[in-house]
Amino acid sequence: MRKMGMTRRMFLMELGRRKGFRIESELSESVTHIVAENNSYLEVLDWLKQQAVGDSSRFELLDISWFTACMEAGRPVDSEMKYRLMEQSQCRPLNTPELEMPALIATKLSQYSCQRKTTLNNYNKKFTDAFEVMAENYEFKENEIFSLEFLRAASLLKSLPFSVTSMKDIQGLPCVGDQVRDIIEEIIEEGESSRVKEVLNDERYKAFKQFTSVFGVGVKTSEKWYRMGLRTVEEVKAEKTLKLSKMQKAGILYYEDLVSCVSKAEADAVSLIVKNTVCTFLPDALVTITGGFRRGKNIGHDIDFLITNPGPREDDELLHKVIDLWKKQGLLLYCDIIESTFVKEKLPSRKVDAMDHFQKCFAILKLYQPRVDNSTCNTSKKLEMAEVKDWKAIRVDLVITPFEQYSYALLGWTGSRQFGRDLRRYAAHERKMILDNHALYDRRKRIFLKAGSEEEIFAHLGLDYVEPWERNA
Repeated sequence: MRKMGMTRRMFLMELGRRKGFRIESELSESVTHIVAENNSYLEVLDWLKQQAVGDSSRFELLDISWFTACMEAGRPVDSEMKYRLMEQSQCRPLNTPELEMPALIATKLSQYSCQRKTTLNNYNKKFTDAFEVMAENYEFKENEIFSLEFLRAASLLKSLPFSVTSMKDIQGLPCVGDQVRDIIEEIIEEGESSRVKEVLNDERYKAFKQFTSVFGVGVKTSEKWYRMGLRTVEEVKAEKTLKLSKMQKAGILYYEDLVSCVSKAEADAVSLIVKNTVCTFLPDALVTITGGFRRGKNIGHDIDFLITNPGPREDDELLHKVIDLWKKQGLLLYCDIIESTFVKEKLPSRKVDAMDHFQKCFAILKLYQPRVDNSTCNTSKKLEMAEVKDWKAIRVDLVITPFEQYSYALLGWTGSRQFGRDLRRYAAHERKMILDNHALYDRRKRIFLKAGSEEEIFAHLGLDYVEPWERNA
């Protein structure tokens, strides 16, 4: 098969991606269109047979002219007869060299983030930051529909391998409604969005932003405090009539530490503490850091750990033993243990944002900072340094999962939140399955699908596997 030049091929691939297409270098389940240049229908068909794809009729086999027409229109155009490779096209001569790959394999960008690869390389941060402010504001107003509209748009733009510089760049993309489009257009033209600026200056938004940054405080409590006339965390601290929960008291007490970012180095240090403590009681236990740090982030606001035991022995009291030891060591500042409410053979939850039923512990640990050598300091300086706090309060979540549910729990707790939402939506809408952090249920076959790894879960769903560092949706 005659091969397109590498320079031209790379140029067209990048052009397609800029227009919102997903361009693949290899065949996969998500491929819908195969585009070739200077090759006949039979030549492409022979190439497909070599790839052992089975039924090739699921692909649109198209001439490069279809692709260039799409680029001119800024959106996918209909696969009309004039673009299709026809069966009566001249067959390639016998004894030609082994077929090479067609020029381009193109797919439309999916509405589901679980069908996109989203790394930490965000080329559209000025847009996604704006969308996240709008989403948060609607969340504070408990308007889930508008909040999700902006979250999905932010997720989509994070996955693009290029910077959006004109409105043409977003033509044909899913998840881009009128509200989103207006903000993109204004940022392109003015450099900022007046609507976003208005939200950032809004008294209610600023108050809720502060209140919800307190450990244990959600939208309902924020609303209550706002109605009382409170506007800042400092005012909350000064208000002696407030009845705070145990969690909220800890959130206020260690507020400055908890709102500061947790570094990767701090996460690694806490990970060592958690693993050493768990293995004291259960030597074969598997302790895995999840959340943003598993997705490759260098900073976060808390650290999540998934704990399971591959061996035959389980310990229902493990969390309690871990907590008791940390108390004795003086490391525990706060803890709340939630016992398991899992019911075997119960169908997974249909809710996209459903909480799971694992035994878990929400804790605040004391992480000691490296000591500074004060041997050369004078006496007053030594006293001053001795009074300085040498530890930092760190939020830590511990989740205990049975080994047979470990893969599902790992997938759910790794995130991102939007990736998990879309994975569950995809399972329900596209595969007639129900997915949660415990299991995957096939509604057609009426069976639970076992999985020993995340890869097997993706395979059950008919999805290409997405690495943890590509799930930053």
